[in-house]
Parts: sequence; C-alpha cells; structure tokens
Amino acid sequence: MNRISVLGAGSWGTALAVHYAASGKSVKLWARRPEFAAELEAERINRRYLANAPLPPSLEVTADLEAAMDSDLVLVVVPSHGFREVVRHYLEVHPKSRPARMISASKGVETETLARMSQVVAEEAATAGRQAQFAVLSGPSFAAELAVGAPTAAVIATAETELATELRDSLSTPSFRLYSSSDVVGVELGGTAKNVIAIAAGVVAGLGLGHNTLAVLITRGLHEISRLGVAYGGQVRTFSGLSGLGDLVLTCTGGLSRNRQIGIELAKGRALPEILASSPFVGEGVRNSASVARLAGAKGVEMPITEQMMQVVWQGKSVREAVSALMTRDLKEESEL
Repeated sequence: MNRISVLGAGSWGTALAVHYAASGKSVKLWARRPEFAAELEAERINRRYLANAPLPPSLEVTADLEAAMDSDLVLVVVPSHGFREVVRHYLEVHPKSRPARMISASKGVETETLARMSQVVAEEAATAGRQAQFAVLSGPSFAAELAVGAPTAAVIATAETELATELRDSLSTPSFRLYSSSDVVGVELGGTAKNVIAIAAGVVAGLGLGHNTLAVLITRGLHEISRLGVAYGGQVRTFSGLSGLGDLVLTCTGGLSRNRQIGIELAKGRALPEILASSPFVGEGVRNSASVARLAGAKGVEMPITEQMMQVVWQGKSVREAVSALMTRDLKEESEL
C-alpha cells in the first residue's frame, strides 16, 4: 500500500499526508476548495492549519477527487458533519471493478442521523453500487506533533481481521506505531465521546479547579465513554487502550486540544458563537455533545458529564452550575459501570 490519498487538508489530514510522504509513500492530498489547493501547492505549507510542517516535494496537492482513483487506499480526514458528502462524491467516481479501501480518521457521529462513520460509508457504498472496505484510525495524536516525527501510536480497527493486519503493517512507520483491532464500534465511539469530556476538562482548567478535579473528570469520563461503547456493542477492553483512555488523557490535558480550549474559553464567560468564530479549527465536541447525549438516551446510558456539557453548550447553563450539579449527584458504588 504505497499509494495513499488523503481527503481533507485540515491539520490532521495534512499531518498524515506529510508524514506518509516523508516516509517514502506516494501521497496525494485533496482539498475541497480549488483555491486552497492552489495555495498549498504554491506555498508548500499549510499556514492556516499546520504551519510547522512544510509539505515534502513529493506530496501532490489536488482539488480533483478523480486524482485519487489510482490509490491503494483513501484516508478520509474531514469533520464528521462533512464526511458523508465527501464519501458520496468519492464513491461516485471510484471504479466499480474494485473495492474502495477507505479509512476514517474523523472523530464524530452525524448530528441528524447519529450514524457512525462506518455506517455512513456502508450506506453510501450501497447507494452508489460500490464495494467498500472500511477501517477507522484513532488514538492520542496531535497533528502538529506527528507531522514533525514525534513518536505516536494509534489503533487501526476493521471488522476484517486480515485487512486490519495488512493496514497495520503497511501504515506503521518508525515514528507512527499502529495496533490492530476488530472493535470498530468501540474505537469510533471512544474517539467521539472523549471530545465532549475534553470540553469539561477545559472548564476545569479555566475555572482553576486543580488536578484533583481533573483526575476525577478523566476517571469518571472514561466510565461514561465505556458505558456508551459497551451499550452499542463495543468491547470494554478497547476503552482502556489507545483509542479510549489514551486519547481521553491527551485531549483533556494537552495544550493543543481544540475541545479543551473551547472549555477554557467558556469558563472565561465567552459566548460559544464568539469562541467558534475566532478559530478556523473544528471542535467536534460541540456538535457531538448533543449527539452523544442522544445516543446515550436511546440506550438508557447514564452520562452525567456529557449531559452537563450539552446543557452548557446548547442551553446556556453556567459552567459553575454544571460543576455543582455533578458534585451533588446521588452517591453510589464506584464499580457501577
């Protein structure tokens, strides 16, 4: 698998494209807007989303989806709310003679349908009359660090065991170690729900509540994520791994976490529209706070941190009221999952 196309020229898509091009693979980076693709091709750096990593000379930038047709696999790295449209357009031009190998590196679920990205690909492939092999890539990984070669590890999950091994072996590099998994549901939901907990972690930091509070939040947040994932068929062990605990710790503590930064700004009293307008980056936790709460409600899963963050983000509840509500809940056995 030496020919890779990356659909999405945000920070994470660019980082993956830069990393694999630097490792010797033939890589094409697709940008939705032709003018942005032309800018990247001319300047050879993504100043808007990833200014610390120049594009390797071998990396090809394009705004034409058909340019990805000769790739061995496609990494789809766009926000969850734009994922279906990109997948649909790609499958329309992908040849029917061979399966489309698609890896989602997006963390989220659709707001309207609550579909995971694996479900989106399956639905769109059926509509387009195409075969698709799907995998999800997730784990504790900041784009800016991967792009400069900082040692990073993640999980590649697919229901096809042989494909998981093949992808793991082909896509691992000396600085990007991959572990294979068959738990697509667990990996997808872990990557989605942790963004909501990260907003709460930002609130903790913004209010200056300290390490005691943060440790409680991460621990209980992991309980919430695990309950949700298991309810939808995920494997409980997944949530103690890289795509569960690992990703949760990174996004709740790292200064590069967009969702954590949103929580910090909310704690300062800034309005959400103002926060979102001030940054080009997408904070998936904002949209997915409501989506995850709805997923939890559909299965009767208790997710108090998520519920409070949903009320803060969408209903204007004050962050101090949310903290108080969490601390005054009924007491219970810690082992309850």
